[in-house]
Amino acid sequence: MTLAFPKRVPDDEKRAQILAAASRAFVRYGFHAATMTQVAEEAGMSAGNLYRYFPSKEAIVEGLCLSDQVERSSTFAALIGAEDLRGALRAALRDHVLCSPVEKARMIVEIWAESGRNARVAAFTRQLDTDVMQGMVELIEIAKARGAAPATLDARFAASLLFSLVVGLFRRKALEPDFNVEAESAMALGVFDALFAGKLAPSAEV
Repeated sequence: MTLAFPKRVPDDEKRAQILAAASRAFVRYGFHAATMTQVAEEAGMSAGNLYRYFPSKEAIVEGLCLSDQVERSSTFAALIGAEDLRGALRAALRDHVLCSPVEKARMIVEIWAESGRNARVAAFTRQLDTDVMQGMVELIEIAKARGAAPATLDARFAASLLFSLVVGLFRRKALEPDFNVEAESAMALGVFDALFAGKLAPSAEV
């Protein structure tokens, strides 16, 4: 008789499962109010086992930021390799922001709120924002070099405008029960089209 032992889940896969469960717990209870016990229950494991992978909520946030960094690197690489870079950027704005699950927006807003109370979480989010901005600047410079954006477009201005647009959309999607994806898509993509047509620029008067 051969005994069938359950397969051991690799640590990387287990960590990914815990991060997904933590995201759900943060959305359900709020990041600040959520306990490690609640995260463990959401993950279907004991609190003691959870601490083997993540010793604190801050460590979970760090894991979420690292996971986001890996996903973003993959997305940026796909964008760079796209034949129609401008079209790919436009689609990314629609698919990864406007049409993303509302739970993702709520989780992001919860972490932003916690960064105002927790210096360690603030450090993670600042680094993440810096990386995103730099990646967007590089993408826009590549778009300019390929003729997908006007040569006169200020890449840092464009990246900052898109960054602010995305942040606002995530916040509104998380907090507004009547957030209209179709209407907001028309607005956001209209801004994107105007920007990449060279019709938007910083004001000369401040």
